[in-house]
Amino acid sequence: MSGAPIIELDGLTVRYGARTALDSVSVKVDGGAVGLLGPNGAGKSTLIKTLLGLVPSAGGKGRVLGEDFGKHLRRRIGYMPERDAHFPGMTGFQATFYAGRLCGMPEADARRRAHEVLLFAGMEESRYRDTSTYGLDPRGRLEMLELIRLLAHDKGIHVVLSSHLLRDVEEVCGAVVVLQGGRLVRHETISTLARGAADACTVRIAGEPQAFRRACEERGLTITSEKQRDLEIRLATEGETAPVFAAALASGAIVRMLRPVRVSLEDALIDVLEGEG
Repeated sequence: MSGAPIIELDGLTVRYGARTALDSVSVKVDGGAVGLLGPNGAGKSTLIKTLLGLVPSAGGKGRVLGEDFGKHLRRRIGYMPERDAHFPGMTGFQATFYAGRLCGMPEADARRRAHEVLLFAGMEESRYRDTSTYGLDPRGRLEMLELIRLLAHDKGIHVVLSSHLLRDVEEVCGAVVVLQGGRLVRHETISTLARGAADACTVRIAGEPQAFRRACEERGLTITSEKQRDLEIRLATEGETAPVFAAALASGAIVRMLRPVRVSLEDALIDVLEGEG
C-alpha cells in the first residue's frame, strides 16, 4: 500500500443513542481499490455514511481526499448503494442525464456526459430501455467487476468496495479494512492477509503413508487431511517445509509433489474474526 492516504481516521467514534457503532477507529487507507469487510453489524455501513457526511461523529476526526468530513465532499465522491433507487419509468439515459443535472451540470454538458458514461459502461445499446428492465446476469456481473478494476487501476479513481461476496473483493482489491463490533481489527494487503494463514502445504508421497505420518508428528507437523497419497500438512513454522522432507527421508517415503495450500480471502477473514472474537 503506497501513495497519499485517501481516508484518514483518528479515533473516529459514532453512536446511535446509547449504542456505539464505531469505536475509536484509527486507520489510513491508501489509494487504489480497498475492500471494506466484516460481519453484519460490524460498522461498515455506518463508516460509509460517515465518510459521506450523512452521519455525524461523536468523537475523533477524519479526512477524505484531504478534506474534513462534510456534505461538500459529495461533489468529489460517487456512491453506489446496495439497493438501487431509480425513478420509475426512466430510461438509463434519462436517469444518468438527470444525475448530471442534479450535480449542477449545464443541460448540454449533462446530455453529452450521460452518453459518454453509458458508452464507457458498455450500455450504449440499452441506454433507452426502462431502468426497471435492467438485471445483472453472471456475464454482466463479471463485466461490472472488470469495470471497477479498470477504474481503480487504470483511471486513477479510488474505490472502496464493501461486499459479502469475498471472491469479488479478492478479484478487484489489493487491500482490505476489516471491522468487527465497531472496531478496526485488520488493515493490510490481501496477499499478506492470506499468506498469514497459509501455514499448510499439500504433499504427495510415494511410500508408506503410516510411517510418513509418524515421522511428521515426531517433527511437530500435523496431518489435517489425507486423500489416497495426498496429505495436507499443518507446518510447525509458517513457510518452513524442511521438516516435511526430513520426515520423508526418515520414513523412506519420496516426496512427489509439495505445494502451499492456497488460502482464500474467505478462509483468512474467518481466521481473523474468530481470533478477535
